[in-house]
Amino acid sequence: MRRQDYIETERTILRRLTIDDAEDFYALNLDKEVLKYTGDQPFENIQTSKDFLTNYDQYEKYGVGRLAVIEKATSKFIGWCGLKYNPDNDEYDIGFRFLRDYWNKGFATETAKSCLDFGFNGLGIARIVGRAMKENKASIKVLEKIEMTFKETFDFEGHEGVIYERRNNDNEKRSPNR
Repeated sequence: MRRQDYIETERTILRRLTIDDAEDFYALNLDKEVLKYTGDQPFENIQTSKDFLTNYDQYEKYGVGRLAVIEKATSKFIGWCGLKYNPDNDEYDIGFRFLRDYWNKGFATETAKSCLDFGFNGLGIARIVGRAMKENKASIKVLEKIEMTFKETFDFEGHEGVIYERRNNDNEKRSPNR
């Protein structure tokens, strides 16, 4: 099985998160606006960010994981995007989180689309979901732009959440001439 370790898009490089990303990862999760709809808490300090990254085992266990997003033009860490496997539900989900300076510039859509494509075409995953709090209109817009469809609502840590999905054969249904 190929692994989701490195993906290149027009404006970004996506690669495995490493302990060298700890300061950027910490800064990303310090922003209350970035975390507003995630249910996550900020890291206590850079060391807790390092600990998280050291113990992040999605790559080794499942061949996928959240990837650092590096802007090609500046070589800066601007956020993360990628697939995550949840063994409890036996499903893969797409996730993304970006520094506020990079919101509304198409980076989430660009990187999420590439991660979906890699999941379907590179890894042969049958179904990928995306979850968001119902109030998180920006993330829902990204899920819709990457051709995911609304499936159902759910309890997102005491908030109303939505689940979107896309199946590996959705492209064929949408474009039979491809």
